[in-house]
Amino acid sequence: MDTLLSLLPGPGLLPKWLLLVSTIAIGNSIQSYLTLSYTKRVYALGGDKVTPLSSRTFGTWTFLAALIRFYTAYHITNPECYALCQWSYFLAFAHFFSEWLVFKTAVLNEGLIGPVVVSTISMAWMWAVKGEYLGL
Repeated sequence: MDTLLSLLPGPGLLPKWLLLVSTIAIGNSIQSYLTLSYTKRVYALGGDKVTPLSSRTFGTWTFLAALIRFYTAYHITNPECYALCQWSYFLAFAHFFSEWLVFKTAVLNEGLIGPVVVSTISMAWMWAVKGEYLGL
């Protein structure tokens, strides 16, 4: 058991959250390459515009964000990693909200609520505890 626990990032809960979110995002990325169904749930109103290419692009973008978050989970005290991770959540937040409220390709349903909630909670959490991890 100690060996498994040693693989987890530390200290605190934020690095473990980042690891969890990045792991889920990698699964979503793979799914975006294999099927259009998840991407069509996120972009419910733009479903007819979701193509294999747009789904793979979404999967690649999600995978890149997952790598940033995974790396930050293990390097949480690195200011550059921390900032990149915060920006990745801000970009996700801005993207999903703009698709919902500006471009009208998404509706607030089960496909969109997950990314919106995760990006919002993660941004707020990282902002609130920034000083603890970066010594500010």
